[in-house]
Amino acid sequence: MSQVKTRVGLYVDVQNVYYTTRAVFGRSFNYRGFWAHINSQYQLVYARAYAVQRDDDAQIKFQDALRHIGFDVRLKKFIQRADGSAKGDWDVGITIDMIEQAGFVDEVILLSGDGDFSILLDHIKKKYAIRTTVYGVEALTAQALIQASSTFHAIDNHWLLPLKS
Repeated sequence: MSQVKTRVGLYVDVQNVYYTTRAVFGRSFNYRGFWAHINSQYQLVYARAYAVQRDDDAQIKFQDALRHIGFDVRLKKFIQRADGSAKGDWDVGITIDMIEQAGFVDEVILLSGDGDFSILLDHIKKKYAIRTTVYGVEALTAQALIQASSTFHAIDNHWLLPLKS
C-alpha cells in the first residue's frame, strides 16, 4: 500500500535565490536536484518560479531549463528607471498566487529570504490551517520569515550546483 503524499504548492522567488546564493556561496542553486527531492517527498500541485524577464540569452536558457524541469515560469519585465534604480520583484504576484491556491494544498513551500513574505505565511497558516516551509540562505533570510514559517530549511552546499572547474 503506497503512502499518500502531502499536496504542496511550491513558490520560488528566483531573483532572491540567485542573489543570496551568489552572495554567500558564490554558486548557483541546484533547481534540478531540489525538484527531484521535493517531487519524491510530496505531491506537487503547483510549482511556480517567478523571474525577471530580460532579453538575455543566458536568462532565456535558464528559464527554459526551469520549464523543462517542471516549473511554471512566471515572467515580469525588468524596469530600469530614469534615475538608475530598477524594479522587478514578484512579491505581489507570489502573494496573490499563494493565497488563491492555499485552499487546494496541505503545505506551501517558499524559496526566498524576503521578510515581506512573513505576513503572507502568517495569514496562510491562520486562514487555511496549512504548513508553511521556507528554504532560504540563512545568513540573508529575514528572522521574521524564519519565525513565520512552520519549518525553515537553510540552503547550504547540499542545494547548490558544484563549482565549475
